[in-house]
Amino acid sequence: MKLKTITLLLCFCLTATSAVFAQEAAPAQETPAVDMSVLDHLKEGHPRLMLTDERLAELKELAKTDEDLQHYVEEMFKKADKLLEKKDLEYAPNDRNTILWTSRDCMDRAYTLGLAYRWSGEQKYYDSLIKNLRLVCAFPDWGKKAFLDTAEMTHAVSIGYDWLYNDLSEEDRTLLRESIISMGLDQGLMCYSGEDKRSWWVTCTHNWNMVCNSGMVIGALAVADTDPKLAATIINNALESYPLGLREYGPDGAWPEGPGYWAYATDYVMYGLTAMDTALGTDFGLLDIEGVDQTAYFAIYSVGPIDYPMFFADCGSKGRRKPTSNMFWLAGVYADDFVADYEHKKIDRMDMVTTRHIVWYEPAPSGDFPEPALDKMFRGLVDVAFMRSAWNDRNALFIGIKAGKNTVNHAHLDLGNFELDALGERWSRDLGTDSYSLPGYWSTGEGGQRWTYFRPSSFSHSIPTFDGKNQIRAGVSEMVEFVAGEDNENGEDIPFAKVDLSEAYGDQIDQFIRGAALVADRRAALVQDEIVLNHPTQIDWGMTTDAVIAVDGATATLTQDGKVLHARILEPEGAVFSAESAEQEKPQATNEGVSRLMIHLKDRTGTERIAVLFSPVWPDGEVESWPVTPLQEW
Repeated sequence: MKLKTITLLLCFCLTATSAVFAQEAAPAQETPAVDMSVLDHLKEGHPRLMLTDERLAELKELAKTDEDLQHYVEEMFKKADKLLEKKDLEYAPNDRNTILWTSRDCMDRAYTLGLAYRWSGEQKYYDSLIKNLRLVCAFPDWGKKAFLDTAEMTHAVSIGYDWLYNDLSEEDRTLLRESIISMGLDQGLMCYSGEDKRSWWVTCTHNWNMVCNSGMVIGALAVADTDPKLAATIINNALESYPLGLREYGPDGAWPEGPGYWAYATDYVMYGLTAMDTALGTDFGLLDIEGVDQTAYFAIYSVGPIDYPMFFADCGSKGRRKPTSNMFWLAGVYADDFVADYEHKKIDRMDMVTTRHIVWYEPAPSGDFPEPALDKMFRGLVDVAFMRSAWNDRNALFIGIKAGKNTVNHAHLDLGNFELDALGERWSRDLGTDSYSLPGYWSTGEGGQRWTYFRPSSFSHSIPTFDGKNQIRAGVSEMVEFVAGEDNENGEDIPFAKVDLSEAYGDQIDQFIRGAALVADRRAALVQDEIVLNHPTQIDWGMTTDAVIAVDGATATLTQDGKVLHARILEPEGAVFSAESAEQEKPQATNEGVSRLMIHLKDRTGTERIAVLFSPVWPDGEVESWPVTPLQEW
């Protein structure tokens, strides 16, 4: 890019007030100086991003004796060889006018082919990667609609530029560097200045903050030696923006957008902060923000015994949580052997590993580790509590319950929702996201079209509804009490959580407290609702399940893969179950084979209690009943 163009953009970005441009005759004012100190310790030469030559040499030496790392490297080369046969990258916006998947494809190639080349020196990996980098640099843009596309492509090309730098021709260096600037960093400058209509991510607090800032920081560090003023400008702006997103982990490490977007956001925290550390020797204190040090445990606790996470928000549907390299990163930066051990075991159990597990590799710790507590609550914009009967047992009993706000990014109208595992099956499930391309799916205001679709609405979740209405978009709730089993004052191993849902439904009700507990030595689960109604109301209590349901009055027999769980209505007397379909018409997800276990209570007034006991049929029997006591006595 020409120096004149860069200077004009920088001036626009950094001018303290628009008065400089208001009148042509106005006195000239100096552009505020760029704080160049952020580059004081810039690592000389390349590569400087993520995987320095020193780190690569360390990994190669470790791989001589570390069998896990040897296996990971073997898998990386298998993947690299498959990428050699893959179709070249093309500029092909999808029906939402984004090239995000192309950006991610390019990033995957940059890491895998780049590492394969640097590890082996085999020319075929270099040739394939540089060919595709040249192709994306010839694209007309790196995304016009969504800045995610731009940020991820900037990340991808910057890794290729940095890792291949010493073997690139001067022509290719120039091509990649100028593309990073013109199609990546210049666009970021306009966002930081507010000039670009996509600039809202600069002040947002969700995953876009991490992805976009990190993409820009990685690009800036890649070209910081040739374009230091541009790089410093980007980095200074990112350092102001980053904390807005990172604070969402507080205070306990939970991520309000759910486990699916936790992985995406945390990956980009890893990318951005690692790039600063390897290139500048500092993360500028960002790792000290409250909650970041605990977020690995949110990832651990929010996953049930069969590797299904709690699927709240626009999380994927019924997909097992895969190993993620950010767990090695978190284990490394916080010196947490348990987290490293957990990730090694997950990789072994699922026989799945990524290239980035090598870049951020942490050796498996030696010795035994005490298991963490069985029960834990995480507070934040979304409060969540998790209770289980055992770790490392696929058949264990597990329940997760959520509270918080319906206004968080990607939220569904699902406050109070619970998910339940036992006997190696998920019995109460969240259906997850529907297609982002559905008309009006992002019309999220009160009464917006998003809430007419089954999956985001209250009617797909394991919660009650009143008079056939959704929870309100402005709905809020709070985990008002949580007691881990070992902390129960009665001396009994009965963990429980209570959620105040009174403000989740607007004026539909006066008060609503939901309790969830593991009872009978963690052999059964109890969900108990206490509701105060302000007018004659139809209550529709529901639970979503993949199980085949057989109903017999107040008892329902749920069957999956030969496993059996009984649901029993303990209160109110006379209430009965019904089994209904959760299937929908296209273009919505059809939810084929999914059912709803329902309790319908008509014309209810005053105070109502609904208590349902979930009893897995264990090899040695089941829990057939449990005494109902008021929630205030739990």
